[in-house]
Amino acid sequence: MARGRRQPTRRNAELVLLLFAMGLVAAYAAAVEANMLDRVTPDFWVPTAIIGSFFIALHILVRFRAPYADPVLVPAVALLNGLGVAFLRRLDLADADPAQRADFPVFAGVGGRQLAWTLAALVAAAALLVFVKDHRSVSRYAYTLMVTGIVLVILPAALPRQYSEVNGAKLWILVGGFSIQPGEFAKLALLSFFAYYLVRKREVLSLASRRVLGIDFPRGRDLGPVLVVWLISLVVLVFEKDLGTSLLYFGMFVMTLYVATERVSWLIIGLLLFFGGAGLAYSLGASVGGPFTSFYERVGTWLDPFGDPYGKGYQLSQSLLGLGTGGMFGTGPGAGQPTQVPEVHNDFIFAGMGEEIGLFGLTALLVVYLLIIERGLRAGLAVRDSFGKLLAGGLAFTLGLQVFVIVGGVSKLIPLTGQTTPFLSAGGSSLIANWLLIAMLLRISDAARRPATGASPLTRTTPTAAAAAPLQLRELPTEVVQ
Repeated sequence: MARGRRQPTRRNAELVLLLFAMGLVAAYAAAVEANMLDRVTPDFWVPTAIIGSFFIALHILVRFRAPYADPVLVPAVALLNGLGVAFLRRLDLADADPAQRADFPVFAGVGGRQLAWTLAALVAAAALLVFVKDHRSVSRYAYTLMVTGIVLVILPAALPRQYSEVNGAKLWILVGGFSIQPGEFAKLALLSFFAYYLVRKREVLSLASRRVLGIDFPRGRDLGPVLVVWLISLVVLVFEKDLGTSLLYFGMFVMTLYVATERVSWLIIGLLLFFGGAGLAYSLGASVGGPFTSFYERVGTWLDPFGDPYGKGYQLSQSLLGLGTGGMFGTGPGAGQPTQVPEVHNDFIFAGMGEEIGLFGLTALLVVYLLIIERGLRAGLAVRDSFGKLLAGGLAFTLGLQVFVIVGGVSKLIPLTGQTTPFLSAGGSSLIANWLLIAMLLRISDAARRPATGASPLTRTTPTAAAAAPLQLRELPTEVVQ
């Protein structure tokens, strides 16, 4: 890039996209009222205006704190978050007295709580952008994050059932009327440690000891970290009774390991370990029972949900019926019966929305997720340091894997899980954790797109960057990727 030419920040493009996204959310809210109230109230735009003001405030902060950040991330996530709040408010209207629906308060019900959680999540994301000025500084706390992540993973399994179990999965900490899902924050902490560890150990883990069918497999002594993470994922699978979270933890580590070493053998080993562990847990559940019973029953329900459609298979069967009712174009926002699906406000929100927006609408939502993931991967490719590459790639892959796990569960592709649909489902833990994920991608993309002409503190050599320099991955040319 020629000296003296100012690199565009694309913040105005971000603002235009953000306003467009809020326009879509407002149109969705108007359609809901038209179908549920037979008219559109003069105040239909108020919830959208409130949540839109939150996003514009974040946009203003990004202008000053991360001016070169990717301009697509905030509008795309805002669209999903806004539609999630609008759909949850639609569920509240369905539960309200028909005579009082037109005057239903903005901050009441599940939708109102989600609106408040959105504000809290954006405050957390803003705090990260303010206090984390360089993504590489996170690597200084890698081992602290590792310990924190492991504690957060194991804690629900160690607690008594009444303090941790919801719908058969021990993923929560329940105290009075307050609940938190620590695994949502554990994935961020563990992923930061994985990125740091793999940057430091990349050359060792890349060594091959045996070639089988044209694939170089690693030395046996290097399998230690993979086995440790595999055992942790089995603890989640067996004692927390959740296949999705187990797959999420193990999958994000193996994929990050593959990105760091570029060896397909790690993917093969990871798949064999995971499916072997899941198969062993299923076999033990069928024979000896105990802590494996719940997993065995979940798999049985997945294989034949209509075998007990009013019992254990009720959730999945209603989810499939809702998706089938929606067809290609859906019944229309507010015109379906998503409340027939249990847990439609969190685990099954994708099925509930699918009934009303149809296959085309769900495909559009998946395209938005795909766009977010693609922009995260692009930031990882463009950033100049290896830690940032692995962290951005891992964050983007983790978000994609979580979407796959929940969509696969509600559509019967894989057994049901306790995961929430990112940015759509009700729940503070998931929303805050995923907005923190987006904030870190914004920080990394700002470093990737910022001109490398010496004006930024990110171009200076720090002890952390110097330590990682000899172990860098294949780098892109230094030109900024637009």
